[in-house]
Amino acid sequence: MVFDVPATEGGALTILKEFYEKYRTDERNQYCFVVSRIDLVETNNIKVCKYPWVKKSWAHRIYFDYFIAPKIVEKFQPDYVLSLQNIIIPRVDIEQHLYLHNAIPFSEIKFSILKDFRLWVYQNVIGLFMKNSARRANKIYVQVKWFKDLLVDKLKLDPEKVKVVPPDINITSSKKFRKTHKSMRTFFYPASGERFKNHSVVIEACLQLKKEGFDDYEVIFTLSSNENNHISRLYKIVQKYSLPIKFVGRLSREAVFDYYSKSVLLFPSLIETIGLPLREAEKFRTPMVILKSEYSSELENICSNILSFNESNSAALVEVLKKIWSY
Repeated sequence: MVFDVPATEGGALTILKEFYEKYRTDERNQYCFVVSRIDLVETNNIKVCKYPWVKKSWAHRIYFDYFIAPKIVEKFQPDYVLSLQNIIIPRVDIEQHLYLHNAIPFSEIKFSILKDFRLWVYQNVIGLFMKNSARRANKIYVQVKWFKDLLVDKLKLDPEKVKVVPPDINITSSKKFRKTHKSMRTFFYPASGERFKNHSVVIEACLQLKKEGFDDYEVIFTLSSNENNHISRLYKIVQKYSLPIKFVGRLSREAVFDYYSKSVLLFPSLIETIGLPLREAEKFRTPMVILKSEYSSELENICSNILSFNESNSAALVEVLKKIWSY
């Protein structure tokens, strides 16, 4: 039985679909996927249970986790539960496997209860449940080795309990990045509007480039400008100073892949476990400008088309952008 009610978009949805495709071909076993709003097709060996009301609020989610989810497990009596939502199912006496893929509770970057209340709650409250779940789970799966090492060290876990399972980046497109004047001056940042995604450092860099007379480039954000107060404020700065930044909104997977083939991937995020766009862009041989971090270190060791900046400040990013234009 697979639980993943939070997944509706982004990396979480990619992970869910990866497991769905894997289990769909396993006709020797029967599976039940418990989700919220995402549509999964039922097959001969897969049953789908949908609970769209879970996404209404945190209260609905807590009620589901502590009262509904245990009843679902009790009803189906599966061999084991696989939770893709970072927290195991409480109050059930059954083997549980945990797929842990959110690094926020383990980050050294701390969120303000006033500026980022939701993220503060996730880091300081839900984070406690995640850590407790990791200790109680029978098995834990993570995407990268550095995250396994961190969990083993911080939570004092048995290393044998934690298994590294890299995501299966199944991209069959034959289209690869083509170096042109335009592609080397188009920067694509596919990310949500959370503050830790660090869009602000990009805007600060663009302001500095404008002062220096650089304007022959374009930055693409997969934002609509009204995701939250933080993004709305950044959008007003872009408008006020006529910065070459486009807010194109959420894109289809195919549209994202198209951008990988015709632009440089920009990725200044402060917190990630693996940084899924980095692994996807690698398949297209896309040049990348990324923040040097734990999540990017493994990729830097195997890719030659990466330029990284060591500090999360606009001056460091400006220098890297200038460098890539000299290629």
